[in-house]
Amino acid sequence: MKAQKQTDAGSTRSSMTTPGQAARKPWKKKTPVDVVLDQINRLRDDVAHKEEELKQAKRQLQKLEEARKVLEAT
Repeated sequence: MKAQKQTDAGSTRSSMTTPGQAARKPWKKKTPVDVVLDQINRLRDDVAHKEEELKQAKRQLQKLEEARKVLEAT
């Protein structure tokens, strides 16, 4: 016996939205230039985030190395 598939899966998704919610914005097709510019911006944001993480890791390493020096001196 095979399981039967639901035929109105799409209709249940649209019925989940409440009347108070705003309708979705219409989809706007992006040009290849827009796609590349978006990728550049996302990558720039990612690099900035990773640079911040690197700064924090370097600060933590510096503190731990200072603590090691203190421990080795005693």
